[in-house]
Amino acid sequence: MSLGDEQHGYGGTGQTRTRLPEGDPYGGARRTARSSSRSLVTVVGVVVLLIAAIAFANRGGDDSAADGDTAADAAKPKAASTAPSGVAPVEGGAGGIPTGFAHDQQGAESAAANYAVVLVSADILKPARRTEIVQQVFVADKQASLGAKLNQAYSKEFLSNIGLDANGNPSPGHTYVSRTVPIGTKVTGYSATTATAEVWCTGLYGTAGEASTNPVTSDWFTMTLQLRWANGDWKVDSFSQKDGPAPVPGDEKASTADEMAKAVQEYGGFTYAR
Repeated sequence: MSLGDEQHGYGGTGQTRTRLPEGDPYGGARRTARSSSRSLVTVVGVVVLLIAAIAFANRGGDDSAADGDTAADAAKPKAASTAPSGVAPVEGGAGGIPTGFAHDQQGAESAAANYAVVLVSADILKPARRTEIVQQVFVADKQASLGAKLNQAYSKEFLSNIGLDANGNPSPGHTYVSRTVPIGTKVTGYSATTATAEVWCTGLYGTAGEASTNPVTSDWFTMTLQLRWANGDWKVDSFSQKDGPAPVPGDEKASTADEMAKAVQEYGGFTYAR
């Protein structure tokens, strides 16, 4: 669920829901199932090509630029990998929220990813839990104002519109789902005291259960978090959210409401640390 579900952020409107495209958005033929009668010649040809590709990838290093590379290509930003840094940024946790992030750029990225998960979770819809989250995630001087905005965004009326009671609980026999999965992070500004990090996410939101009028669906969004180093940890100073980038939906068959509810109840989430 994107922040606010029907209300992205605090002022936006409209849910983010993925729709199956009509026809092939890339203009090509529809994907077909692999044939079980593929000829031996074709199989052998594929194996040979794979062996050649692996051999090429493992050749000794030539540090010079590959043929066709240009200065413009070299200047393009590269995606930062999530290779371990040797520093464990998360040393503890409180109320299920990681704490003790490293005082460096990777620590800021880790904090942003973990806070994105918390800020777009089912817990944020529960007034009592929301108060705890605000106290743990936000810098002290912003807790009152940001807490008030969240309370306004997740009002009783809003909760009722998505099938939840005033305490953020679904009706009997239903399971409310709001789970976020960070796909990647990017730091766009960093100093010893502040950091700006973007977190590209996908997520699930909706109500699983028989005759649900708000079935579980998925969305894609990017959160930008302004972080501040305060009391020995990275905390949120402010945050915003926008839709996408979103891929073309696949052809997977949707699970039943019972299957979805069971999966959410049985599979726990992750702590994101680099």
